Amino acid sequence: MTDPLIELRDATKRFPGSGGGIHTAVAHLDLQVAAGEFVAVVGPTGCGKSTTLSLVSGLEPASSGRTLVHGKDVRGIPDGVGYMFQQDAVLPWKSVLDNVALGPRLRGATKAAAREQAAAWVTKVGLAGFEGYYPHQLSGGMRKRVALAQTLVNEPEIILMDEPFSALDVQTRQLMQDELLRVWSGTGAAVIFVTHDLEEAIVLADRVVVMTASPATVCGDFPVGLARPRAVEEVRLTAEFREIYREIWETLRDQVEAARAQGASRVA
Repeated sequence: MTDPLIELRDATKRFPGSGGGIHTAVAHLDLQVAAGEFVAVVGPTGCGKSTTLSLVSGLEPASSGRTLVHGKDVRGIPDGVGYMFQQDAVLPWKSVLDNVALGPRLRGATKAAAREQAAAWVTKVGLAGFEGYYPHQLSGGMRKRVALAQTLVNEPEIILMDEPFSALDVQTRQLMQDELLRVWSGTGAAVIFVTHDLEEAIVLADRVVVMTASPATVCGDFPVGLARPRAVEEVRLTAEFREIYREIWETLRDQVEAARAQGASRVA
């Protein structure tokens, strides 16, 4: 057994709540992710999935417990982390090429070298010919391709993705799922992918982690034994996919119902 690349040990995160109280977003969270592993995280709305990404990225420190990358406590943003948010960070005044080149430039690459790296990734995500376009000239799916290239151009060791495709229509979302699997394959990067869509989690991931209603902790960790490479639309039609879905949904449904009960009690 090799040591995990990412590890959360009994991690708890508290925030100031309304009315001067304390809100516990995640509690006693244990999670391990190996290098090259794709882990999807699902759970009820507002349960703390995004907070988990913040702990791994170093954007938020744990209130108690530990967050480790390469066996070392996270104190600030670790090297080699790429983060793709729900809302893209595409700069409207920069072209596609210059948006993707920004990361290498900030890491010290010359303008020529950064643009060369960016051009390669623009091609990899299927935007060859659009290098000189600006964000307002792109569709939502094309902007997501730019954001994906921005995330991967620095060749991160860890990729954190917070519902990156949730705003897309169904057809475009499926195309982006295939695109993500294609460009991630062979990189060796570990991925933690947060989503509300259980189907999306299964077609993408090696494991699906289910979180409880708030405060979140892990209540289920399910291997996804679907062969790679995967074509996401074909995978959804298989008996294996349906069986995995039923197994995970039994656990996830209980947590969704618990979250609804929590919300109803707060309103009452």
